[in-house]
Amino acid sequence: MARRKKIYEGKAKILYEGPEPGTIVQYFKDDATAFNAQKKDVIEGKGVLNNRLSEFFMVGLADVGVPTHFLRRLNMREQLVRACEIIPLEIIVRNFAAGSMSQRLGIEEGTRLPRPIVEYCFKDDSLGDPLVSEEHILAFNWATQQDLDDIIHLALRVNDFLSGVMRGVGIRLVDFKIEVGRVYEGDFQRLVVADEISPDSCRLWDIETGEKLDKDVFRRDLGNLTDAYTEVAKRLGVLPKTNGPAKPRLIN
Repeated sequence: MARRKKIYEGKAKILYEGPEPGTIVQYFKDDATAFNAQKKDVIEGKGVLNNRLSEFFMVGLADVGVPTHFLRRLNMREQLVRACEIIPLEIIVRNFAAGSMSQRLGIEEGTRLPRPIVEYCFKDDSLGDPLVSEEHILAFNWATQQDLDDIIHLALRVNDFLSGVMRGVGIRLVDFKIEVGRVYEGDFQRLVVADEISPDSCRLWDIETGEKLDKDVFRRDLGNLTDAYTEVAKRLGVLPKTNGPAKPRLIN
């Protein structure tokens, strides 16, 4: 499709004006960043893999009744999504201690948490996306109490879905982050899962070996990032060599 007006360029994606009102074309780049873009590289094929994987997860979420902004994949690097008003928060769900939680609280990485823990970071690259509390969110009017209740409900439903799908292919969902957007239909507002869900936004470890299959491979110089993401895509049946994408399934 012909290029439209560029709306925004981030670290991993470019957003273009969509072909119909209320739509956006989301283009997945090969750029990889870590530590608030202090570490950068271009990883060939990363954008293609993330586009396919995000499609897989968004379609699966819709199938189990979780609303998302995803409409359809357009090509190997682009997907069409609904325009929405992004709430300026990263919503993080943690099932095991890792990364910044281990550093902040002195909990050994890989420790199973008593229950899934939801955290919030204020989306501002210049500030390093700082951790914030519900009190900050309400005081600065980034979201209402009803929004927060709905966000927690959405995040935990996503966690249940992703954990089951990953467990079914031998992968542990350690943690993940999502963004949530507001969609307006007349006077009615609803919240939807937005942005992307991919190994860029999840921590994924092989259940048997503990091998990392996510962006920590790049952060910690553990090997080839494309190989890690390709392994996730192969296990999920997302790559074209299969007879089509595997249908996401929940594991009891």
